Amino acid sequence: MIWIGIDPGNSGGIAALDDFGRPFDLGLQKLSETPLDIVEFVERVTSWGDCFAVIEKVHSSPQMGVTSAFTFGRSLGFLHGLLTAFRIPFDEVSPQRWQKAMDCLSKGDKNVTKNRAQQLFPNEKISHAIADALLIAEYGRRTHKDKEILP
Repeated sequence: MIWIGIDPGNSGGIAALDDFGRPFDLGLQKLSETPLDIVEFVERVTSWGDCFAVIEKVHSSPQMGVTSAFTFGRSLGFLHGLLTAFRIPFDEVSPQRWQKAMDCLSKGDKNVTKNRAQQLFPNEKISHAIADALLIAEYGRRTHKDKEILP
């Protein structure tokens, strides 16, 4: 099984882990890339085997302007559509839930999750963009590994 973690948003990322929790060399992508790059990433990952994705459950906030909220929603819809088109089952998880499970409650401090990701994946160069995605993928692997996942 390939475990995909997605941290939606402009500064978010997408990452893929194998069943042993090892990141794929080609699995680290920033969501600020073009949609075609993200599609190519998903095509590549699905060619390696069955996949399951976990997306951070997010929503717009009152601080966002109308344009930002619309762009954010459109990006999230694109990701849901992409996973659906590739028939990748997925789950959504709140930031509080996955951060608690991964022992890195950040309270908005991205350095907390970056440091935890670096601790769990010492051989990878961890950026703020990819840290949460790696941790979300690992959360999915740990919490869904023994569950039957329907395609």
